[in-house]
Amino acid sequence: MSTEPRWDDTLAAQGIPSRTATFAGEPQDVTGARLAAERFLRELARVAPPAAPECWHDILLVVDELAANAVQFAPGPFRLLLRRTFDGVHVTLHDTSTTVPRPRPFDPGHGGGGIGWHLVHTLCDQVSVVTHTDGKDVHAFLPW
Repeated sequence: MSTEPRWDDTLAAQGIPSRTATFAGEPQDVTGARLAAERFLRELARVAPPAAPECWHDILLVVDELAANAVQFAPGPFRLLLRRTFDGVHVTLHDTSTTVPRPRPFDPGHGGGGIGWHLVHTLCDQVSVVTHTDGKDVHAFLPW
């Protein structure tokens, strides 16, 4: 029996589109990615409300972290894709770096950082990274 999230075709028929947004990779694009995610979640909530309020906030936090990492560690543009799955939301962020993210030690005394990848793994049901010749896709599956 597979526990992998699946696309729910009934939601597509009900008008829940996926949302794709492309950004130049500038610092302000982290906010743009969050706003795109908020628009998608508002559309989704009209048809399928979240099981708990924290689902909404967790998705936004994961989008923030993935977009911030793309801006900081991958030169150039990134693309965000959000879609409904059978039991949650699938967030995919494509950036131009082929380097797979890895946890870093948290060191608040030297500029902070190091906690984002840990947060992503804590909040998501599943996280995977697929590398390509032109970059990588980070896939994050979260409950809704």
